[in-house]
Amino acid sequence: MENIIEVKDLVKTFSNQPALEGVNFQVKKGEIFGFLGPSGSGKTTTIKILTGQMNPTTGSASVFGGPVSKLKQSDYRKRFGVLTDNSGLYERLSINDNLKLYCDLYDVPRSRIEESLAIVNLTNEKNKKTSALSKGMKQRVILARTLLHEPELLFLDEPTSALDPTNTLHIYEGLRALNAKGTTIFLTTHDMYEADTLCDRVAFLNKGKIQLLDTPDNLKRKYAEETITVELSNEQKIVIPIGAEGAQQLYELMKTDQVARIHSNEPTLGDIFIQVTGRKLA
Repeated sequence: MENIIEVKDLVKTFSNQPALEGVNFQVKKGEIFGFLGPSGSGKTTTIKILTGQMNPTTGSASVFGGPVSKLKQSDYRKRFGVLTDNSGLYERLSINDNLKLYCDLYDVPRSRIEESLAIVNLTNEKNKKTSALSKGMKQRVILARTLLHEPELLFLDEPTSALDPTNTLHIYEGLRALNAKGTTIFLTTHDMYEADTLCDRVAFLNKGKIQLLDTPDNLKRKYAEETITVELSNEQKIVIPIGAEGAQQLYELMKTDQVARIHSNEPTLGDIFIQVTGRKLA
């Protein structure tokens, strides 16, 4: 499968302090790629380099098969979208007028506004003045603006960090639908549930270095305990090994109608991150 992003030996330092140290990865066309790590791990720095906002100290990064410097050209800017914390809105305008202005600037049909607002669950709020919106609503407007031109490649930096669970799930559905149409998504987040829900592959970034890169399922299988937990009808919990001996033990419990529930002891991505890095996600 064609790579839409290729990063090789990427290094970025600020005042002799490393933010990225020899980072290597590729993002395949059409996938949702998660770049995971706590605050300060280098996620936003990576997005700024990949979108041409910042130059690396050493190493290389290419997007659409060419150097990231090309993304500053107008014909390339229509091919990707970026959502970051510093994406500004015109406070005196309504949500709808903000999006109309963007459509006119980037030659996007205004018919796309309703579709984008539906994805972020703001259709009924479109005439509200932007200055009156909460932080979470503003974040959803910025995301709607980012989606207007249906980019080939979408960079999302913590896209649901200020949202409530209902709107977060609504946006997950919208991003999956956009991805199904062919948009590649590069997602940075410290929310491991979000990564597990959305991503085809994930990279764990810790102190500027990638420490793991694989599919969520492969990582959970690799770090899973070879046991299951059985909850009994008397509320007791017992851990049973996977295998012939454990199967016999489980059969005896089930035969005597003692089993209330059975759980696999599969780790979450957060559990794996802490195990590998020794750091909590925050």
